[in-house]
Amino acid sequence: MNKAAEILESVEKTDFEKGTPEAWANFAEETVNLLKEKSLKVTAAESLTAGLFQATVASVPGASNIFDGGFVTYADNIKVQLLGMDPGLIDRYTVVSNPVAKAMAELSAQNLNADIGLGFTGVAGPDPLEGNPVGTVFIGVWNRQNNEEIVKEFHFEGTRQAIRLKSVLCGFALIWKII
Repeated sequence: MNKAAEILESVEKTDFEKGTPEAWANFAEETVNLLKEKSLKVTAAESLTAGLFQATVASVPGASNIFDGGFVTYADNIKVQLLGMDPGLIDRYTVVSNPVAKAMAELSAQNLNADIGLGFTGVAGPDPLEGNPVGTVFIGVWNRQNNEEIVKEFHFEGTRQAIRLKSVLCGFALIWKII
């Protein structure tokens, strides 16, 4: 089993309270290097992760080769304002949903002319949101080159920070699945 598949299969039951487990500590760097090898640009629209994915990308030397920028769209109206999201999508499905994660991924890539776009939406806690329990996360990833998309729903346990770290790691794993 490759590392991306291993992460996606076991992340929900893995303890992240002391940070990302050592076995996966270099996965962000490996993903950035893969994107560099393939000359693919990546971007994201982040809600619950509030820029943590993009900060993690930018922490890797040479990230400027594959990352021009992205969006932190914590509030619903900012998703509409910055990404151009249809507000009816949020009204119809709630912000913590598959369609919203998918739209965030696609719109981020379209707006910045990136090859790969990710959308992170969910509930980091401490309280449930719109009927969704803490730890409910949707991550969308879209490959502009072939119009392929993946949206995955997760149910994470742990603190706000653990949920956010798990979300970021899964975003990197989904990049491997789509390219």
